[in-house]
Amino acid sequence: MKRLAIYPGSFDPMTNGHLSIIQRGLRVFDGLIVAIAYNSKKTPLFTVEERIEMIREAIGNEPRVEVDAFEGLLVDYARQRNVTTILRGLRAVSDFEFEFQLANMNRKLYPPCETVFMMTGEDYFFISSQLVREIASLGGPVDGLVPPNVQRALARKFGRKDDQS
Repeated sequence: MKRLAIYPGSFDPMTNGHLSIIQRGLRVFDGLIVAIAYNSKKTPLFTVEERIEMIREAIGNEPRVEVDAFEGLLVDYARQRNVTTILRGLRAVSDFEFEFQLANMNRKLYPPCETVFMMTGEDYFFISSQLVREIASLGGPVDGLVPPNVQRALARKFGRKDDQS
């Protein structure tokens, strides 16, 4: 039986912290579904299609990773995909309380569901998509915070010269 987990998030944009969780998650699970959560109440910087493409490019030809998108409750998506494990990254203690609440609610709504928490690597614990968007929008450098393809996409999005071409 294959051990499969869903790694959900907005990934707007994907960061090196996300990439680290994917790479390390593949040491624990046989496969991962990187699931982009679509929320119609939010205005993302990148479309779902752009995010899917950026994630695929960043992970390369890794056959054990599927990139998908979903709308609605994560547990409904997990049930539909017949997956009972959710992988979540924790950057700091401040993330834990919210993630703990989510994990317990998900288990209440879908009893077979278990959440596995993975600490973000020490090189990436301070990175968030929100901070990356803000830095990029103000013309700051994001190299080392995001994969090179995401850095190029951010430069294009904000009309800046891309120094990673």
